[in-house]
Amino acid sequence: HPYGRKVAAHAHGADGTAVALRAGVDSIEHGTLIDDESIALFKKTGAYYVPTLSTVNGYLERIAKDPNAYPPEVRAKIDWRITITGKALEKAVPAGVKIAFGTDAGVSKHGRNADEFELLVKHGMTPMQAIQAATVNAADLLGLAKEVGSIEPGKSADMIAVSGDPLSDIKLLKSGGFVMRAGVVHKGQ
Repeated sequence: HPYGRKVAAHAHGADGTAVALRAGVDSIEHGTLIDDESIALFKKTGAYYVPTLSTVNGYLERIAKDPNAYPPEVRAKIDWRITITGKALEKAVPAGVKIAFGTDAGVSKHGRNADEFELLVKHGMTPMQAIQAATVNAADLLGLAKEVGSIEPGKSADMIAVSGDPLSDIKLLKSGGFVMRAGVVHKGQ
């Protein structure tokens, strides 16, 4: 912070999350096991929670192809991780914790970030809340709200368009037929 930088903490456990929030981080990435104390600290500090739920998709896809893809001791840990994924978000959303969109790129395949929308909605966000997590909230978290995150005069014209209503079917965001970046059309017409 003294250098004008945002600080994110990679934390799965409640203890690490609480320590990082008390230290003044701007966001917690993952927060898989946040508890009531963590939620109170998120609210007190105004930090963002970045759930990164789609990190389990690789496990799910590999297991679907080969149920024996992992040794039994590893598979037990993966099954536990799959079971708990999203439970923290289910606590955070009704508590009013600020949520920003993130995918832990490098774990999830690049180009698959829209998978996160479906999981955010599955675990307690409305489609609009999920879209806001990826736009206005993410821009705010990154300190870029004056430049991106919403469609307004003077901001970068970054947007996608899909056929249909993503507020009725969030999965539509996986099929962006039109992509504009900084006012330049990169896909679609």
